[in-house]
Amino acid sequence: MRADFPGLTAAEGASWHYLDTAATAQKPRAVIDAMARAMGEDYATVHRGVYARSAEMTLAFEAARRKVADFIGGAESELVFTRGATEAINLVAQTWGRANLKPGDRILLSQLEHHSNIVPWQMIAAETGAVIDVCPLTADHQIDLDAAEAMLTEAHKLVAFAHVSNVLGSVLAAPRAAAMAHKVGALLLLDGCQSAPHMPVDVAPLDCDFYVFSAHKLYGPTGIGALWARSVILDAMPPYQGGGAMIDRVTFERTTYAPAPQRFEAGTPAIIEAIAFGAAVDYVSAIGLEAISAHETALVARLRRELTAMNDVRVFGPENSAGIVSFMVGDIHPHDLGTILDEA
Repeated sequence: MRADFPGLTAAEGASWHYLDTAATAQKPRAVIDAMARAMGEDYATVHRGVYARSAEMTLAFEAARRKVADFIGGAESELVFTRGATEAINLVAQTWGRANLKPGDRILLSQLEHHSNIVPWQMIAAETGAVIDVCPLTADHQIDLDAAEAMLTEAHKLVAFAHVSNVLGSVLAAPRAAAMAHKVGALLLLDGCQSAPHMPVDVAPLDCDFYVFSAHKLYGPTGIGALWARSVILDAMPPYQGGGAMIDRVTFERTTYAPAPQRFEAGTPAIIEAIAFGAAVDYVSAIGLEAISAHETALVARLRRELTAMNDVRVFGPENSAGIVSFMVGDIHPHDLGTILDEA
């Protein structure tokens, strides 16, 4: 499998061990080749040309949407292409949030959240008068769902949690979080950036209302991600940005908008990146997420065991973390340790 990744097999990288996949994954040859074909001999615009190549590229673009939606158990009509998971969360905040939040409403986050699942909610809270609550963690660095349940009230309109922590690999019991949120009338948004590449995901049993993830952590390109939302919610959300492709009819007096998901995809989309996103899904699906998860579980267990046996090494996070291991060596700053290891 290592041979599939040019970045790991080139002469200068032959002895290189890449430990930054939680930030961004190396790209397999299948994805690189898909991008090259889409950018080269297959290239044309989508959704606006009347010539054959444009029609073919439009079919390929929408086929990629189907692949990505199928990958998480969703429908293609519920899958919006975005510039990444960060934009997907901002889209929800600025459309659903602006339309539904009012002074005194509450949003529940956790101490595990990535900045991209904190700052957009701070911005919309400042704009709408909503209030943010922060759920603590358990002793083993899991989101404390008992505490969350005690904190939730009918004033809460949204719970936004990481499905898997990007620092500790902690896995959320998402169905329980969904049941708790729905009991008080709140919606659940899951940040799936670290779950989609590492474990099978099906939004139906997760029972979430929004699920966001990026392509580049799933061995795909940068600059594209996905927002899945229940159709009844997505259909009620106002447009995020205005422009071509997201419209039905335009006059100087009045504009009507396309249905979802196109309503949220203004302008010429990331055509090449979307097709490569589909290729990344194909690559991961061919290996099988069950096999990937089992392999990563064994690697995590081995790494934790070896690190724990070393002097002055502290390992953080639960033992059953999803493909992520965080540790410190004595009082060495992580930036310094990273530099030392890079130069070793």
